[in-house]
Amino acid sequence: MYPMSDTSYLRVTMSTTTPHVLPFEQPDAFLEGQVMVIDKPLTWTSFDVVNKVRYALRGFTGVKKIKVGHAGTLDPLATGVLVVCCGRATKTIDTLQAQAKVYTATIRLGAHTPSLDAETEVDRWAEDPERVTGLTLDDVKAGTATLTGTLEQRPPIFSAKKVGGVKAYDAARKGADIQLRTSTVTVTAFEVEGMRPEEADGHPVLDVDVTIHCSKGTYIRSLARDLGDHLGVGGTLTALRRVSSGDFHVDHAWRVEDLVAQLNRDNANA
Repeated sequence: MYPMSDTSYLRVTMSTTTPHVLPFEQPDAFLEGQVMVIDKPLTWTSFDVVNKVRYALRGFTGVKKIKVGHAGTLDPLATGVLVVCCGRATKTIDTLQAQAKVYTATIRLGAHTPSLDAETEVDRWAEDPERVTGLTLDDVKAGTATLTGTLEQRPPIFSAKKVGGVKAYDAARKGADIQLRTSTVTVTAFEVEGMRPEEADGHPVLDVDVTIHCSKGTYIRSLARDLGDHLGVGGTLTALRRVSSGDFHVDHAWRVEDLVAQLNRDNANA
């Protein structure tokens, strides 16, 4: 439980209980403020999760107007830790959002997509297939080393960044030529966990499993692109999972359906 009256939840490691404890016996505690750690499902937007939780909380608390928000967007094709706040805990969203993040991801080298993930089809394969098949672990690690530290990162054109008051992904889907400003981010670790040569649509690719520790605002899709560019073969993401955000870890996260079922069950028993 992370009650609004005790902000120690901003500093301490979460309980080993899976999932973390919430005060379902005290509906008023959710009005006072709770921080809920949720494992965002694949293809859901972050706001899909917020809306689902908000609807369940309305029935659970009997209050139609309850504040619910999240502390850091996850792309629809990403899974993992989404920190959702309700009640007065929404006042801590900026603090929670600023905390460091850890991700696991799979980067496909030898292919590029406009969205830098699987949302869009491959628009460019490596010009030299032998360059892909010749990549070694040392080559890839040398590439990740150049993307570690403080970076000026160019966001993906398929992102929520605004250009002239329009979200970049809306403009990108209409085929607009978009130029986004770089932002300063910090990557404290970019670790290669494994590599697998594969074939996609008749083209050789190399799937690289990585773990990334980084600051708020870091786009893992941009790291995939930049690693591919550094190696001269192109790169895109095929999988992304947020393992932790600050002290909140996916091992202690609620599945959306389990959290909603618990709220609905307690509402039915009220």
